[in-house]
Amino acid sequence: MAAEEGIASVSTGQPDLDKKMGGGIPLGSLTLLEGQSDSGKSVVSQQLIWGSLQSGLTVTLFTTENTTKSFLRQMSSLNLEVMEFLLLGRLKIYPISAGKRKLTAKQVFDTMLRNITHGPRVDLIVVDSLTTFVTRGSWEDTASYFEECQVLVGEARTIINVASTYAFDDTTLARLRSMCDAHLTLRTEEVGEQLVKILEVAKIRGASKNTGNIVTFDIEPDLGMKIIPISKASA
Repeated sequence: MAAEEGIASVSTGQPDLDKKMGGGIPLGSLTLLEGQSDSGKSVVSQQLIWGSLQSGLTVTLFTTENTTKSFLRQMSSLNLEVMEFLLLGRLKIYPISAGKRKLTAKQVFDTMLRNITHGPRVDLIVVDSLTTFVTRGSWEDTASYFEECQVLVGEARTIINVASTYAFDDTTLARLRSMCDAHLTLRTEEVGEQLVKILEVAKIRGASKNTGNIVTFDIEPDLGMKIIPISKASA
């Protein structure tokens, strides 16, 4: 199933957040979403998955972070219900066990790429997360994977790769950023007396609005991602 006519970008389902992201991540783009541990990487990717499904797009998730059951439970806890989309076949979830078989980075990358290339055509592919395999593999393995992703997004797919910042050295991160159409970074900071999560829109190629924006947010049980005005966070 191809993207519905008139949809130009991957939405989070939150208009204020999409605005900060320059109007959303353009369809047919390659994105790197990286950040510190516990900075909200999975939550942001899950928000993008939910927003895409709500917009009528089809989504495939490769996850080392969850089983299908735990992913559905986590989404429900964020008030982002996706069971219906899974039952309708518009959401596919492929858990990847990072430890049991001790697969090499190249084996995992090749398996995902083969699935994307030869599996049913979907609009959005999210990989959460690459961290284990990037740290286990070589620069050549990672670069080759991102190069193949570039080819695939050129065929009207959108791919979001999620990873922890510590998986990369500065040189590798700079190279990967140059290969991607969009780059989002996450961190936690103490603002005033409050510890908050910060999303920085470092780069979105072809964004309809200016990027470089910073989004301050928190995650509330049963409510999900809550945007916090910087003025309020600083108070």
